[in-house]
Amino acid sequence: MPSTWFCLAIHSPAPAKLADFWARALGYQIVFEGPQGEVAIAKDEFSHPGMVFAPLDEPRQGKSRLHIELNPDDQDAEVERLIGLGAHRVDIGQPEDAGWVVLADPDGNEFCVLAPWRHPLEPE
Repeated sequence: MPSTWFCLAIHSPAPAKLADFWARALGYQIVFEGPQGEVAIAKDEFSHPGMVFAPLDEPRQGKSRLHIELNPDDQDAEVERLIGLGAHRVDIGQPEDAGWVVLADPDGNEFCVLAPWRHPLEPE
């Protein structure tokens, strides 16, 4: 039997602050705060996958090897909302006419906001 995806773990120098950003960005809630400063978010305490933010004392070095891609209904409005939450635009060499916008969260982790996309067989 294959594994079930439980969560995405992200180390951060400020896990509570980063958890708050991603909870607001995704419409999630904080479902756990641990004794070592770790914070977990998810749709609710029974849903997975979620995200866990754990303390890290050393700064990130180099480009992220993993990033999140968000698929909003309105790309421009979502980019502005996320910037209002604390994200900022970054240039990683993406083409000017790319169908995505690259942002970074408050810790500098890059993520993409895609142009709205639906699977051709997905009901409207």
